[in-house]
Amino acid sequence: MAEDLRALVTGASSGIGEAFARALRARGDRLVLVARRGDRLARLAEELGGAEAALPVTLDLAEPEAAETLQAQLAARGIGVSLLVNNAGVGYGGRLLEQPRARHRAMIDLDVRAVLDLTRTFVPPMVERGRGAVINVVSMSAFQPVPFLAVYAASKAFVLSLTESLATELEGTGVTVQALCPGNIPTEFQQVAGTSDVRFNRTPPTSAAEVVDAALRGLERRTVVVTPSLKDRVTVAAQAFVPRSWVRRAAAELFRPPIGRGARQ
Repeated sequence: MAEDLRALVTGASSGIGEAFARALRARGDRLVLVARRGDRLARLAEELGGAEAALPVTLDLAEPEAAETLQAQLAARGIGVSLLVNNAGVGYGGRLLEQPRARHRAMIDLDVRAVLDLTRTFVPPMVERGRGAVINVVSMSAFQPVPFLAVYAASKAFVLSLTESLATELEGTGVTVQALCPGNIPTEFQQVAGTSDVRFNRTPPTSAAEVVDAALRGLERRTVVVTPSLKDRVTVAAQAFVPRSWVRRAAAELFRPPIGRGARQ
């Protein structure tokens, strides 16, 4: 029996993950959709054609054995992964020393460990087949330190470095690896992170659909680092010509909590 190869999208219940699910299904890909919110996931999967077209899997990827659990569930159904979209992530804004340690650990578990575990789990079979792709949804915050979003930015810097390193290691295997680095995208991230009222959100936004379109076009060209917005690409390039301290202070002003608001708990 032939393996049922599908695109696996994590954090698929909203935002960029949902946009990936819709775009991939529109081009004919069969999907595995993973998220914690089972009700939303089930509605999206049904809208995209039901389990035969878009299999919903309710799973908390921050749990230690989540990647192995997911692999076992898919193997039992004869499903393999041809495209892995590591999109699930979370951020928390505010002053680091005022934030609960449990939130830091949860953020690292989801934003760092889960990405590494899923990559280590699903990429080896791609290499064996001689084809496949990984898109790690990173962030513009990966390119510099971001005071008041410190742990999130550090976690994304890790994923950017990991992605670029892996892309080089896998050259010649038929497996493409991409770091997708969007800037201001109006999603539920801001509400969860507590950054809805910071100055960064006044910068011109890019839609989730535009971000996904840039990612898929970049994948065809085997572009390793994709920054969808021209403004963001210019910003990254400009950082090479100014002192690091200026970059750090500019980022701090974009994410500094407004006067009168404490850290989000």
